[in-house]
Amino acid sequence: MRAGQRSELVQIQRPADGQDDLGQPTVGWATVRPVWANILHRSGIEAIRADAPASIVQASVRIPWPAADGVTTAMRVLCADGTAYGIKAILPDRVKRQFVDLVCETGASDG
Repeated sequence: MRAGQRSELVQIQRPADGQDDLGQPTVGWATVRPVWANILHRSGIEAIRADAPASIVQASVRIPWPAADGVTTAMRVLCADGTAYGIKAILPDRVKRQFVDLVCETGASDG
């Protein structure tokens, strides 16, 4: 995967649970690593969620093979513009081992 094919610096994040000042549980995200990626939007789907229309955008986020080490479907991809994509599947290039495609979705649960 040539450098010119990676157009956006994104953050691979994992869920990070913690506690607030009162000891109450909080749910947040912690960055695992920044990585250059190529994002291709596959489709936009209108769906009904809790009686309100919601836009769901599906995307393929291509990252270099080594950067995908340890990435799971529990993680998300956060773009520089603040868009969060939940990782739905991980599709490695098993022949050349140059890249991994992360099948992602945003809109339904916002990553």
